[in-house]
Amino acid sequence: MAATEATDSTHQLSSVTGPAAEIARAAGAMLRGHFESGVATEYKGDVDLVTVADRASEKYIVEQLQKAFPEHGIFGEEGARFGLDREYRWYVDPLDGTTNFAHGFPVFCVSMGLERRAPGLAADADGEMVAAVIYDPMRDELFTAEAGKGAVLNGRKMHVSKNKRLAESLVATGFPSQKRHASPNIHFYQQFTLRSHGVRRAGSAALDLAYVATGRIDAFWEFKLNPWDTAAGVLLVREAGGLVTHMDGGGFTLDSREVLATNGLIQEEMVALFKAMFAGEGLSPIPTPAEFAAMRAAGK
Repeated sequence: MAATEATDSTHQLSSVTGPAAEIARAAGAMLRGHFESGVATEYKGDVDLVTVADRASEKYIVEQLQKAFPEHGIFGEEGARFGLDREYRWYVDPLDGTTNFAHGFPVFCVSMGLERRAPGLAADADGEMVAAVIYDPMRDELFTAEAGKGAVLNGRKMHVSKNKRLAESLVATGFPSQKRHASPNIHFYQQFTLRSHGVRRAGSAALDLAYVATGRIDAFWEFKLNPWDTAAGVLLVREAGGLVTHMDGGGFTLDSREVLATNGLIQEEMVALFKAMFAGEGLSPIPTPAEFAAMRAAGK
């Protein structure tokens, strides 16, 4: 990149995160208001919820991004798609944790990630994630990152945890809202429960990634996510010193259907365990209900 181009990009980036954070805060306040008053819910498919708040939040975010950054494209979860061939593209999840929200469980957020696509980049190639904003309105926690400048939580620098062993680590995962019967993740969940300090399932991939970045959890994995789920969180983890890959350690891309984010220190151990599990090696069997009933009856 030429010096002038680099300077221009840095200037543009420095003026993006602040306005984007204010948009996320306002959208989050809107979500909090809907949450406290209750919202109408509908279904897109099998337990795949959409709420009035979800659509209202995206509408607001899109309108405000267009005002603040008219030259940017937007790729939103709820259907906003335009300017995708532009140099800068926002990935917007207006309400990550919709199922939690619809059931009154206070774990959800607004997630916004900005990708820079250099001129001439192939349509199926990733650009560079350059800015990230995740806002949790129930805890008033704002996670932000800029490429090369680190990650911040409410103005304070974040860093991934220093745990070096999976056995001493708290990890997290998630399950798809649709076709859970086709997901093998319950087996991975069980194996990691046996081998870690614990596994959490909060229901918001964006917040899980933010929690890896801030060291609250040591790793997160999940299958079948979308770019708007991961774009912001991936940059947060990387800027906080962590790693984001596939389960086999291969490179992560925005169209990846799986993600493994770690503090880097337990990366090799987790990748080795995933490889063994995919190969069917060393798995501890899960007792069937009948087997468990027999153990209960025997007082075991």
